[in-house]
Amino acid sequence: MSRDVVIVGAGHNGLVTAALLAKSGLKPLVLERRDVVGGAAVTEEFHRGFRASTVAHLAGPLRASVAEELGLAARGLKIVEPEPRVLAPLPDGRSVRLWGNAERSAADIARTSPKDAERYPRFHRSLSAVSAFLSRLLAMTPPDIDRPARRELVSMAGLGLGFRGLGREDAQRLLRWGPMAVADFAAEWFETETLRALVCGRGIAGTFAGPWSAGTTANLLRQAAASGGNGAGTAVHVKAGLGALTRALADAARGFGAEIRTGADVERITTKDGRVTGVVLAGGEEIPARAVASAADPKHTFLRLLDPAVLDPEDLLRLRNYRQEGMASKVNLALSGLPAFTAVRGEDAVGLLAGRIHIGAEVDDLERAFDDAKYGGISRRPWLDVTIPTLVDPSLAPEGSHVMSVYVQYTPYRLREGDWPSRREEVGDAVLRLLEEYAPGIGRLVLHRQVLTPLDLERTYGLTGGHPGHGEPALDQLFVARPLLGWGRYRTPVAGLYLCGAGAHPGGGVTGGPGANAAREMLKDQV
Repeated sequence: MSRDVVIVGAGHNGLVTAALLAKSGLKPLVLERRDVVGGAAVTEEFHRGFRASTVAHLAGPLRASVAEELGLAARGLKIVEPEPRVLAPLPDGRSVRLWGNAERSAADIARTSPKDAERYPRFHRSLSAVSAFLSRLLAMTPPDIDRPARRELVSMAGLGLGFRGLGREDAQRLLRWGPMAVADFAAEWFETETLRALVCGRGIAGTFAGPWSAGTTANLLRQAAASGGNGAGTAVHVKAGLGALTRALADAARGFGAEIRTGADVERITTKDGRVTGVVLAGGEEIPARAVASAADPKHTFLRLLDPAVLDPEDLLRLRNYRQEGMASKVNLALSGLPAFTAVRGEDAVGLLAGRIHIGAEVDDLERAFDDAKYGGISRRPWLDVTIPTLVDPSLAPEGSHVMSVYVQYTPYRLREGDWPSRREEVGDAVLRLLEEYAPGIGRLVLHRQVLTPLDLERTYGLTGGHPGHGEPALDQLFVARPLLGWGRYRTPVAGLYLCGAGAHPGGGVTGGPGANAAREMLKDQV
């Protein structure tokens, strides 16, 4: 029996695609290599009694329209966004705190810089206005640049009107900001070094680039557009971890009629006469299908699952040059108690530490961390994005204990010296050395640590090159050029084969955007 659609991979984007297709009357089959759904958005026990969102640790947040259309709240999904959203502590006890409310952020900033406090509301307003415009780009299908359809021309005309609606100042800013290094962008607004570094963190997140790298402001704008444009960014926790989100998505997909099979490793996508015909599983089982949507990354999809002879040699060359080598590791800590950060001593530590904790005091600290990695070294003082999810959901650890989830950047997939199996613990050591400066004594609280290197992200979670975002979010790999110029519309040169993962527009993050956009286009094609 031929299936309507086979979806390769049950990460959050694959599940979003499946659920939306099923809700429209199709009967998709989702095939997942691992024994659990979720991809990199999973909750797993990493030490007895301690659970964490082992790879991604915060929601993107998930696109609101997707959550509403799939009824995820009714399926038990609970999200929490603590305040402040982000804390940037310093070892000497000072800190920068950003809240969802711009005036409250400004009041906090005034403790260190009245000038920055005055400028922050304007920064927040301008970023929100630009993000509101860009959010329309994230939700749309990139146009066919060779043969745009009439409806695409109408859509682009609407974007033009929206651009004019920004007003002269913000429109000019948008045009200028995109190619800028995020360090220059931050310096245009603020004088406080730690506030600048905090802004830079949003531009370098998920990139193999430093704050002085051109185009990193575009990544900040992309993330801001996906999350409402707040100057503080977001810190959306999911109760019970991100696995609860992907379980809710799987329940929705099944409820609408999709079938999900775990432990089903897709070995090959089959084709005939330039059109997809189905998939073959490891072990030889053949599953015919009218269409295949891959939530796997572009290199895995086209260089491992597909016969290279199906593609044009020039396209193969472009795929091999698609930048998809990771730079991030993840360290999960089981702690016997709450760390004592000097920056919140004598204050409400539980409240102040519940959002994101940015570890990177100065812009040059972030650039030096990148310097180590770009020459194949493990950063000695990496940039850390930290959460303590047990402050939001104590059920993730035994009573009185805590989980600390640490995103670590920069740790390159390809090391100049040695290999990851022999150097894994260097990442954990570097993280704890750095954290000791901000929370003295944290090392004595560690009961267990889990270190996931880029190689682990590749081997265990299926992220080729260990890249959490399925490829660099650089200007030449975004919008119409994601993953390649001419392939930005979820369709591929193989008829019936679609991309629905983070390697498609609008890119990475736990947003569901690529999956939702791809489902819309597949339905247009009457898959």
